[in-house]
Amino acid sequence: MTGPERNIPEVVAEIRDIFERYEVALVEKDVAVLDASFWDSPHTVRYGLNENGYGFAEIHAHRVARPPGPGVKERRIRLEILTLGRDLATVNLEFKVRGRDQVGRQSQTWYRFPDVGWKVISAHVSTLAATPIL
Repeated sequence: MTGPERNIPEVVAEIRDIFERYEVALVEKDVAVLDASFWDSPHTVRYGLNENGYGFAEIHAHRVARPPGPGVKERRIRLEILTLGRDLATVNLEFKVRGRDQVGRQSQTWYRFPDVGWKVISAHVSTLAATPIL
């Protein structure tokens, strides 16, 4: 198969590091880090558990309104990172939802902009009934 090189180790490491920083910021409700992770554009989309954010301004407004707390993630089940070339990556996380018989799914598409670095351009979080593999 032709196309961009997949999973260049140093690019995967970069994405893993910024994803982990994002995850810590979610728990700590560090809006500055969360905002810095997303592309400041009206084209950015984030589908959350309880809201849809179309554009950076809406995404930011939801982040500010979200109450502090431990978050919905009890534990990780599976983390998948795919990088294509040096400027595009996807991160997919499956997790056990805290206190519920549900599995959560989180996906992010990251793009490295020449002037601002890695930014999430699209994200999605959803849940479904737990499967017996938990």
